[in-house]
Amino acid sequence: MKKTIVKILQFIGFFALGAFIFWLIYKDQDIERIKTVLKNDVNYWWVALSLFIGLLSHISRTLRWGLMIEPIGHKPRFINTFLAVMVGYLMNMAFPRMGEVSRCGVLARYEKISFTKLVGTVVAERLIDLISLLILLAIVILSQFGKMLHFMKSNPEISEKLHAAITSPYLIIGVVVFAVLIFFFRNAFKHTAFFKKIMEVIRNFKEGFISIRNIEKKGWFFFHSAFIWGMYYLMLYVVFFAFDFTSNLNPIAGLTTFVLASFGMVAPVQGGIGAWHFMAKEALSLYGVANENGIIFAFVAHTSMTAMIILIGILSVMVLPFINRRSELPEADLQVETAK
Repeated sequence: MKKTIVKILQFIGFFALGAFIFWLIYKDQDIERIKTVLKNDVNYWWVALSLFIGLLSHISRTLRWGLMIEPIGHKPRFINTFLAVMVGYLMNMAFPRMGEVSRCGVLARYEKISFTKLVGTVVAERLIDLISLLILLAIVILSQFGKMLHFMKSNPEISEKLHAAITSPYLIIGVVVFAVLIFFFRNAFKHTAFFKKIMEVIRNFKEGFISIRNIEKKGWFFFHSAFIWGMYYLMLYVVFFAFDFTSNLNPIAGLTTFVLASFGMVAPVQGGIGAWHFMAKEALSLYGVANENGIIFAFVAHTSMTAMIILIGILSVMVLPFINRRSELPEADLQVETAK
């Protein structure tokens, strides 16, 4: 009961945070103008292409996960793996970071695979995704350094807050005190839940690396890893051509917007709502896109992606029991049905 209440409060809190950020972004905008643009000035064929590209990325993620599961002695059916991935995305819409656990639970149930081992593969997968995102961030910083400086100058409050946080005497004193306490009470610290959690994370990362090392088809693994992020990027970039005010922007502008907006998805809010919109419009502003146009782009791009995930996720939840009905029948009932 207590855990249920905590989850409900987390859901409300995260959703409220995202909704508040979303409200801050759109509260001063001309709603009638937004309606007019959405009705008359958007080429939705490009949005449809974006969703198709997004579907390809989900299929590729499914195939990559299958490659990572094979070393632990299982070869799950593609359909179950794909539906589990989509259920995971759907759950992330309700509870941030819950999707990884959910898809492992789904596949563990329908494919009879160890839940713990599946979690290890997902940890490894997320590690690869993090490395991929950091590589893309490095490319953006190196190629768009001037734009980044302009962004910081245009948002002096961000620079000031970062500088104040890094040079804060409270932070320095806190780090020193924490380090001293850890040194003198290190034996007691090893028995705390916090330390055990850290060690669990380290073990999961270790298992993740081992699972990657044991993949037989490493070429396909790295191909899918690159393909997934390539499709993620194209999924956003093709939406540029749906609007007159972004259709003339080059691919590197799309990459910058994609990378910065991706960090909005890291925020602890359902589906990155609010945070993703803010990062996307700020990235577009680096290339001269007006604020009122940037938020329309963010609304269309994010809403279309979210709608697809919700739709396919709900269908996945509904379809899974039916396509696995025979495998879940008791052995006696299965023999009767086979005899028919």
